[in-house]
Amino acid sequence: MSLVHCRTCGRGVCRTPTQLSCSACLLSRSAASTGSSRHPWRRHAAEVDVDMSTAGASGISGDSYIVNVADQKCFEENGFVLLKQVVTEQELQTVIDPVYHKFIKGEVHVPGKDLCDMSGAHGRSPAEFTVYNVMLPRIYYPAWQGNVLERRCKAIADQLRGGDMHIDFDQIFAKRASSADSAFLWHQDAAYWPPLESDTAAANCWLALSNVTKENGCLRYVPGSHLEPQLRRHRPVGKTREQSHAICTDVDESAERVVDVPAARGDVILHHERTLHCSYPNLSGEWRHAYILNLRKAACIAEERALGFNHSHNTQLNWDVFNKWS
Repeated sequence: MSLVHCRTCGRGVCRTPTQLSCSACLLSRSAASTGSSRHPWRRHAAEVDVDMSTAGASGISGDSYIVNVADQKCFEENGFVLLKQVVTEQELQTVIDPVYHKFIKGEVHVPGKDLCDMSGAHGRSPAEFTVYNVMLPRIYYPAWQGNVLERRCKAIADQLRGGDMHIDFDQIFAKRASSADSAFLWHQDAAYWPPLESDTAAANCWLALSNVTKENGCLRYVPGSHLEPQLRRHRPVGKTREQSHAICTDVDESAERVVDVPAARGDVILHHERTLHCSYPNLSGEWRHAYILNLRKAACIAEERALGFNHSHNTQLNWDVFNKWS
């Protein structure tokens, strides 16, 4: 993404040179033209292109990762950003892949519902899961903690969310090949979590462990949806949350702009806790692999734990929390 300057206010613009105003000025203009600012983010999402094609000026710096101004603006305005090559191929092969595939092969014991099928299907064995989900793998395999991905994701999260960001939880998501029901439905991450008094800023770091395309299940976003003043109403994907932990909400794709975000192996897509997102099913002939680290402020994590909330699917509070949002 090239960094140009808004002709109205002079701010940097995370867009192609054809966009001559920043998002704030576009929003102000669109609200003025309609005589209403009731839902300015919806006009923003529908009208402003998100050009991810030249992402990558940010990059690795030792155990850290530097996010440039253009990518910072992209995150601020859209609620997500694609960061290229956060982990090298050698690091993936030596640090991430060996442990990740221990979980996929069932070589690490994961108790109860922390090993589940997030497709919404009920009664399947792990060998039948189409959205193979492991919750808290770094807890069940402590030797993985402190690795290079964690260090770089903390550096990225500190830059984009104002510092003091720490790992709250992690997840494995693997989509089975040729599985039409492996779509992950529209949702906002914050709808899974309890309302808190402390700063709830989060950075969801989604690491591509496959080359991710529309065919095998890339992420999709509603740009600017993190600016909506309220979370949308969510419901269980299955009949009840006892059957499936996953929840979903409604997005009218005919009225709201939706952006597909393919990613290469080693890329990280980082999104805001309130950004609407989903993913396609995996219709390809191979598994699609991804790993997630979610970081939040230290005080936020401490408040969660004091409530007994640790993101485990085995924790009863998870269901109670959902009832507050639904």
